[in-house]
Amino acid sequence: MHISWLGQTCVKLQTKNLDTDVTILIDGYKPKTGVFPRSLSPDIALFSNGVDNAVTLSQDPFMVSALGENEVKNIMIYSIPDGNENIIFKIHAEGMNLVHLGKISVKPSDDVIEKIMNADILFIPVGEKKYLDAKIASLLVSTLEPRIVIPLGLKCDNEPDSDTSAKFASESGLLPENAENKVIIKKKDLPQEQTKLLILEKES
Repeated sequence: MHISWLGQTCVKLQTKNLDTDVTILIDGYKPKTGVFPRSLSPDIALFSNGVDNAVTLSQDPFMVSALGENEVKNIMIYSIPDGNENIIFKIHAEGMNLVHLGKISVKPSDDVIEKIMNADILFIPVGEKKYLDAKIASLLVSTLEPRIVIPLGLKCDNEPDSDTSAKFASESGLLPENAENKVIIKKKDLPQEQTKLLILEKES
């Protein structure tokens, strides 16, 4: 699976289904500042806060912006409410569970946490002005115990006033591993003993 961070809470996943490439775009919203693609062509588009201000999408993707379960191209997508008008997505693809917390800004309830346990890869927005502050985010990571955690919403040209990855790394006590703007993760390569903190560069 190829994973790219496009800024804010936007993530692009490129996965395979029976040798066919499937592109999933999560939270493709137009930023107020900085560089972002004018249009994208995913097969599946997920929106955690409705479709207002969404980036232009071509090729008529399957769109999810409401609660429920969907199976698309043999990929399971669960849309879970966080109790604050935000949708959390749990995706099962390539034998891995991926959890994207959307634009969450407060710690979810115990009931919600129970539904998103067993994440292999956790996408968590960090930035005390808009998202979770570093301390709460770190406590949530400790509770969920994902194999890999990828922080989103970090300081970049789209969000120049947000937190840096160093602040979250310091609070979590995890040793950050820096990657370029795309990383390839396979199920067999998932860490077994402890959580890996993976810092992605924004794809421009």
